[in-house]
Amino acid sequence: MADDTKTDLPERITVLARDFTPAAMEFHRRNMSEKGYRMEGQIVQRKFQMIEGMDAPKDLFDGELFYAVTFVRKNVES
Repeated sequence: MADDTKTDLPERITVLARDFTPAAMEFHRRNMSEKGYRMEGQIVQRKFQMIEGMDAPKDLFDGELFYAVTFVRKNVES
């Protein structure tokens, strides 16, 4: 992103972390509120998979669980 204005930012940003605390602190560390974001949902561990075409889903990150936190722009409906 060349320009850091609110209109150039994506609607949602999801951050992954191996531990809960870094995921929880990311909102404040990056000043997400000042950038027009709020936290969406809870910070929980998740397993990530990818589907390509009609193939069965395949584990990402060797099936390791990551804490995921999603930030959504405040003017975007959930």
